[in-house]
Amino acid sequence: EKIRVALIVQKAALQFIDAAGPLDYKITDEVRQANFGIEPDELASIVHGHDIKRLKSHGGVDGIAEKVRVSLDEGVLSENVSTRQRIYGFNQYTEKPPRTFWMFVWDALQDLTLIILMICAVVSIGVGLATEGWPKGMYDGAGILLSIILVVLVTAISDYRQSLQFRDLDREKKKISVQVTRDGRRQQVSIYDLVVGDVVHLGIGDQVPADGLFISGYSMQIDESSLSGETDPVDIYEQKPFLLSGTKVRDGSAKMLVTAVGMRTEWGKLMETLNEGGEDETPLQVKLNGVATIIGKIGLTFAVLTFLVLTVRFLIEKALHNEFTKWSSTDALTLLDYFAIAVTIIVVAVPEGLPLAVTLSLAFAMKQLMDERALVRHLSACETMGSASCICTDKTGTLTTNHMVVNKIWICEKISNIGGNENKNIDELEIHESVFSIFLRSIFLNSSAEVVKDENGKNSILGTPTETALLEFGLLLSADHDAYRRQFKILKVEPFNSDRKKMSVLVALPEGRIQAFCKGAPEIVLRMCEKVVDSSGEVVLLSEERVRDITEVVNRFASDALRTLCVAVKDVGEAFNENGIPDSGYTLIAVFGIKDPVRPGVKEAVQTCLAAGITVRMVTGDNINTAKAIAKECGILTAEENAIEGPEFSSKSPDEMKDIIPNIQVMARSKPSDKLNFVTNLRNMFGEVVAVTGDGTNDAPALRQSDIGLAMGIAGTEVAKENADVIVMDDNFATIVNVAKWGRAVYINIQKFVQFQLTVNVVALIINFVSACISGSAPLTAVQLLWVNMIMDTLGALALATEPPNDALMKRPPVPRGASFITKPMWRNIIGQSIYQLIVLGVLNFDGKQLLQLTGSDATTVLNTVIFNSFVFCQVFNEINSREIEKINILRGMFSSWVFLGVMASTVAFQVVIVEFLGTFASTVPLSWQLWLLCILIGSVSLIVGVIVKCIPVERAAVKPKHHDGYDALPSGPELA
Repeated sequence: EKIRVALIVQKAALQFIDAAGPLDYKITDEVRQANFGIEPDELASIVHGHDIKRLKSHGGVDGIAEKVRVSLDEGVLSENVSTRQRIYGFNQYTEKPPRTFWMFVWDALQDLTLIILMICAVVSIGVGLATEGWPKGMYDGAGILLSIILVVLVTAISDYRQSLQFRDLDREKKKISVQVTRDGRRQQVSIYDLVVGDVVHLGIGDQVPADGLFISGYSMQIDESSLSGETDPVDIYEQKPFLLSGTKVRDGSAKMLVTAVGMRTEWGKLMETLNEGGEDETPLQVKLNGVATIIGKIGLTFAVLTFLVLTVRFLIEKALHNEFTKWSSTDALTLLDYFAIAVTIIVVAVPEGLPLAVTLSLAFAMKQLMDERALVRHLSACETMGSASCICTDKTGTLTTNHMVVNKIWICEKISNIGGNENKNIDELEIHESVFSIFLRSIFLNSSAEVVKDENGKNSILGTPTETALLEFGLLLSADHDAYRRQFKILKVEPFNSDRKKMSVLVALPEGRIQAFCKGAPEIVLRMCEKVVDSSGEVVLLSEERVRDITEVVNRFASDALRTLCVAVKDVGEAFNENGIPDSGYTLIAVFGIKDPVRPGVKEAVQTCLAAGITVRMVTGDNINTAKAIAKECGILTAEENAIEGPEFSSKSPDEMKDIIPNIQVMARSKPSDKLNFVTNLRNMFGEVVAVTGDGTNDAPALRQSDIGLAMGIAGTEVAKENADVIVMDDNFATIVNVAKWGRAVYINIQKFVQFQLTVNVVALIINFVSACISGSAPLTAVQLLWVNMIMDTLGALALATEPPNDALMKRPPVPRGASFITKPMWRNIIGQSIYQLIVLGVLNFDGKQLLQLTGSDATTVLNTVIFNSFVFCQVFNEINSREIEKINILRGMFSSWVFLGVMASTVAFQVVIVEFLGTFASTVPLSWQLWLLCILIGSVSLIVGVIVKCIPVERAAVKPKHHDGYDALPSGPELA
C-alpha cells in the first residue's frame, strides 16, 4: 500500500512537471567522452513518466539504442560493460546498512529486569563501600554486574550470528539470472550484472529486472500489482512500450532494451522512500510468547511473595530483638539483597529463551537446508513443513529429471524409436521427403527456445525442457536451425500457457504464402485437425477410425511414461485475420513421445513420506496415462481408480468431492484452477496441512493458498518463487523430504528445550520461595540465579535447539493442527524431574549441615555452595535427559553432536571456575573433592530419575501409520511392540 501511494504521488509530480513544459537536458562531458548521446536521468525519466512524446523526440526505441551505442540485434559488447556501469550505474539497490554487533549489545541491555538488576548492583556497590569499605564492599554488586555483562554478551553474540546467517540467506534469495543478447549471442547473466543498453529476453513468469523499453514481442501482458496494487494486466506493445522494474510477465514474450538500472529505476526510487519491515514472528514464536507471558506472571507473583516474606521476617526479627528503631546501612544492604533476589527470580522465571530457542533452531535449520539445496524464504516455513500431512507435487522436474529427449515419434502413420542422441536421417525415420521440410518448420519455427553458440562455438539450447527436446531432435536430423529462422518471417506468436495447452505461430513463406503451425496437448490439437499426413506423404481426411488409431498411439506412448505432443500445420489463405491465429482446419503432422526419466532416489523419498504419515499426491498437466505410469514408477499410485483428470474433479459437487478426495493420488490434465480447488478442499474439508510444489506462473495461486509453497529453483519462474515459502534449488523431490525432516526437528527440539526450561523454572522458584518462607533466606543468590539463567536460556537453547534430525523423526505421524505444544509426556517428565530435584535440594537446605556434618563459621556458605552446585549439575544431566521426550535411550547420537558436547563441557568448566575461583562474587567457597563428587552424584541420579519417569505410561494419541489408500492402519511388528 505504501508503494502504491508513493507511485501515485510520483506520477502526479511527473504530470505536473510535464505540464510546466519540457526540461532542457544537456549532455555532460563525461557522457560525451564515453560516446553516449543521452544523460542517465533523462533516459530514466522517459520510462518513469511513460512519456511517449519525449521517446519519439529521441527517435523512438531505435533512436534510444543509437544514443546508448547498442545494436538491438548484437546487444552490448562485454568490453563496454564497465563503462556503462560507470556512466549509468549498477543494477543494485541501496540497502539499509547492516546492524553492527554493538547495536545488538544495546538491544540486549534494554531488558527491563536487567536494568533493575543493574540499578540494584550500583546501589549495592554504593552501600557496600560505605559499610564495608574497599574492596569487600564491591563484591556483591560487582558479581551481579559481571553476570549481567556475561548474559548481555552471550545474547548479543547469538543474535548477531543469526543476523549474519539471515543476511547470507537474503543474498542467496536475490540471486536471479536473466537471458540477454550480448556479443551477438544469447546468454544468461546475473540480474546484478545488467547494464543500460542490454537486450533482455522476457517470457511468461519472468520478473522485469530493470526499467526498459519494449523492442519486439508477442501478446505481452505485464502484472504491475507489486507497484500499483492494480490486478488488471497491462498490455505492452510498440505504442505502449514502457516496462518497469519489479513487475512480472503474465503472458507473452518480448525483447526489452534496458534504460535504467538500480536506484534510477521506478522500484529503486520507491525503495529509497520506504523501509522494508523485518521478518514476522512465526506461529510457534507467537504460541511460545504466550507461554512465556503466563510463566512470567507466575514468576512475578513468586518474586513479590518472596520479597514480602523475606522483608516481613526481617522486620519481625528486628522487632523481637528490640532493634526496630535502630537502622544501619547493613540493614539497607540486606533489604537490597532481598530485592535483588526477587528481581533475579523474575529473570529466571521469565523464559526469554523460548523465542530465542525458536529463532536459533530455525536459523540453524535454514542454514543447514541451504547447504542441502533448499532456500527457506520465510522463517515459519520450517516449522510448518514439520506438520505437513500432504504433499501435492508437480511431476516434471520434481519427480523427474527435467531433461527431456524425444524417445518415440509417430509420423506418416509409422512409429519410430529414437535411440539416444545420435544423428538421424530421413530414411531411418521413414519420413516422406515432401513432409520433411514442413516437419522441420513445425519444430524450428513454432518454438520459444533458441539455439545459441557458447564461447567455444558449440550449440546450446535456451528454453523449457520440452522445447529443448524438440529442438535437439531437429538438430539431430542435421538440420540448420539458423537457416530456417532467417528464411521464414514469423508474423505472430501465441505462446504456450496452461489454459491454452498449445503454442501457435503464423509464418510468412518466401514465396508469399502464409502458414500456421500449432503444437500442444494431443486432445487439444486433434480437435483442431481435419486432415492428416498418411504413409505415402499425402494429405488425407482425418476419419474417425484414424482419430481412434492416433488416440491409441498417444495412449501407448503415455503408458510408457512418455509426455505426448502433437504438431500440426495449416495453409492460411487471403482471408487471414491479423488479430488471431486459426484454431481449426489443421493437418496433423506428427505425434512426439518425450521421455523424462524419474529422478534417482524419488521412490525411496516417497516411501519415507508415507512412513511419516505424509500422503504424496501428483498434480500435473500431463496426459493421465503418462501421469499414472510415472506415479506407479515413483510408488505414488497404488490403484488405477485413484487417478482423475482435473476437469472431471472440478465438475464434482462438494459432497462428491468429500468422498473422492481422500483416495486421489494422481490428478492429471489439471488447470491452475483445478489445482487451487484441490488444495483448498484438502485444507478446508479435511484440515490437512498441505505442501504444494510448482514451477510455473500457473502454480502461483496454489502455492499462495497452501500452508507451505515449494517453488523449483532451476525450472521455476520468478512469479512461482515470489509466491513460495521455500525454493528447492535442485528441483529434487528428495530435497522436499529433507525440508519436512528439518521442520520436524525444529518442532521437537523446541519441545525438548521447553521441557528442560520449565523444569529449571519450577525448581528455582519453589526452592527459593519455600526457603524464604521457612528459614528467612534464599539459598540461591542473585549472581547464582543469573548464571542458571544463562545455562537455561542461551546455552540450553544452543544445545537442544540445534540438534540435527534423525531417521526416527520420519517414522512418526505429523503434528495435527491445534495440537497442544506441551504434551502429556512432557508434563510427566517436568513433574517427575522437579519432584526429585525439590526433594534433594529441600533435604540439603533444611538438614544439610547435619547430614554433611558441616561445622564452623562458614558452614552455611559451604552448604549453600553445595546446594547451588547440586542444582547446576542437576540441570546439566537433565539437559542430557531432555534430548529424548519419550525414548529411554537418551545417549543415542549425543557423542556425534559436537555442539551439545561443547555446551556441556563449557557449562561444567564455568561451574568449576565460579565455585573454586569466583567465590567472592558468586557467594561460594571452594569445595572438597568429596563434596564435588556428591554434587555430581546428585546430578547424575537426576538422569536415572528421568529414565525411570519415562517408563510411567501416559495417555496419548496412538501412532497410526497411513496406508497409501489414505485409511489408517494398525501398527504392527516393532511399531506395535
